[in-house]
Amino acid sequence: MIILGIDPGIATLGFGVIEKDERGNFRPVDCGVVVTPKEESLPVRLAMLEEGVQKVLEKFRPDEVAMEELFFSKNITTGIAVAHARGVALLACVKACGKLYEYTPMQIKQALTGYGKADKKQIQSVVTSILKLPSIPKPDDAADALAIALCHGFSNRFGELFAVGNMTRAKGQNTAPASAYQELMQAGARKSKKNKSGAGFSSAQTIGALQNATGLSGVTGVGRASLKIPPKKQ
Repeated sequence: MIILGIDPGIATLGFGVIEKDERGNFRPVDCGVVVTPKEESLPVRLAMLEEGVQKVLEKFRPDEVAMEELFFSKNITTGIAVAHARGVALLACVKACGKLYEYTPMQIKQALTGYGKADKKQIQSVVTSILKLPSIPKPDDAADALAIALCHGFSNRFGELFAVGNMTRAKGQNTAPASAYQELMQAGARKSKKNKSGAGFSSAQTIGALQNATGLSGVTGVGRASLKIPPKKQ
């Protein structure tokens, strides 16, 4: 199983890709970041992030995607910008992937170190050790994304509880395949063409179906971190 971890951000989005085998062992595949220039306008930066997300999805075709939940308490302006970026990633993933899961920062730390308030250096050391890497992945955003992917790898037996699209995290209401999204889009287009209203999802019932069918999120991008990944043992 290929797992893609995402560390969301507007200036830098980190991604980490790992493979989990049937015995529960993990192998690093790749990691990196998408960086957007601060002098560009927000719409341009979002467009750059969308392109990066799409390229990562096309290249690695992950079976599942894990993303850190967004929390901010002081700098609301920065938090809103990150939320914009996260929305773009969600949109790109729901069109291409199958399942997306979210974890809080404390859950990620707990899963990797057993301590919900572990610092960044502790997390990076655990990531390096578990994936048998020669050094700590750089930049930090890429290392964080690998940590998110590992968190999901450890927790995926309980994946229904963390599925995006079910904010109550209730079992049995998690994500649906991306094909369901595509089917709803096609049905909406047919309905729009038939009634010539231009509103493919005009009924509350269809909107609800679309919401139930989607549940994925986001990723990042283009560029590789300075990480030398050991070859897979034959």
